[in-house]
Amino acid sequence: VQLVESGGRSVQGGGSLRLSCAASGLRSSLYTMAWFRQPPGKEREFVSAISGTASTTDSADSVKGRFTISRDNAKKTVYLQMNSLKSEDTAVYSCAARARSPSRYGRDYKYWGQGTQVTVSS
Repeated sequence: VQLVESGGRSVQGGGSLRLSCAASGLRSSLYTMAWFRQPPGKEREFVSAISGTASTTDSADSVKGRFTISRDNAKKTVYLQMNSLKSEDTAVYSCAARARSPSRYGRDYKYWGQGTQVTVSS
């Protein structure tokens, strides 16, 4: 299984980015996919998750109304649209996959990508 993130870069505060996570090797395209992030010097935190059929999504309060998770199962790709970016969104963003329903806990996810750096300057 391989999860490959892309789209991270440096951006000014108030700007937008779209992250992508391409999955390969999963037995099903219906895995729950999630985004986590790790700010510099801090622990990893949950950002957003989406169920296999996209019927259920969940997002951290800190990103609600600004970030949107979506997926294209035909392309085996999950996206994170990030708008109104703030300096506190600076982090390494990683995607993760699990065979069961969405969870906010990293320990529940079996597969992880390497991460992509997002830097927001004020």
